[in-house]
Amino acid sequence: MVGSMDRWRGKVAIVTGANSGIGAATARQLVDQGLKVAGFDRQCEYMEQVAKKVHDKEGQLHAVKVDICKEDEIQEGFIWTSDNLGPVHILINCAGIGQETTLWNGDTEKWKKTFDTNVMGLCIATREAVKIMKAEKIDGHIIHINSYAGHVVPNFPRVNVYAASKYAVTALTETLRQELNQLGVKIKITSVSPGRVNTGILTNNNYDMNSTIVQRMVKSPGLNAEDVADSILHVLSTPPHVQIHELTIKPIGEVY
Repeated sequence: MVGSMDRWRGKVAIVTGANSGIGAATARQLVDQGLKVAGFDRQCEYMEQVAKKVHDKEGQLHAVKVDICKEDEIQEGFIWTSDNLGPVHILINCAGIGQETTLWNGDTEKWKKTFDTNVMGLCIATREAVKIMKAEKIDGHIIHINSYAGHVVPNFPRVNVYAASKYAVTALTETLRQELNQLGVKIKITSVSPGRVNTGILTNNNYDMNSTIVQRMVKSPGLNAEDVADSILHVLSTPPHVQIHELTIKPIGEVY
């Protein structure tokens, strides 16, 4: 099966968590393919720099300040995108965090932040995208950036509710597929589940960098953000009748 991104050229994509990591790499590659990309993130500095560099390309990158934990900001981001770029055709739910704590003696706020970002924000963004795609009769594509930890709980202490939040993403992917079938629409849904990826998630999300868990993870083999972005484009390039429901990607030599 030889894929092509031609049908998406000139269309609108929303990428959450687009200021860094997988989200940033994905946004750049979508712009290279000629899409108009709205990058949602609480921080927009990196996106704004990239946007200046790609202003002469066929594609576009627009930084939209959105806290994925706040429903009103997500809704306002979709409204801005529709008003300024057009209706969304692709949603990539990249925003995700991990918080180091425990279940037996854990920090409630860290639990809430993990679920608000990894589950609730994803659900709200997905709902808003589906409403627009359905109303505009768009055969769109929604991709959830899941994790291998959404299928097998890694034996690492203090990652607490992270795996549970990603297991939720696995269930939400299948639930949405069933709902879309019931609606009779041709919107695709895909879960992309990487193993360890070399991004800032360990350094930016309240992990103790001296902890045993973090040291083990940092020293283990990892994918690059661009590897995952490549896989996202592969999923998007499939023919309209082909749906990759789950794609798992692991680095060679990964130990869990």
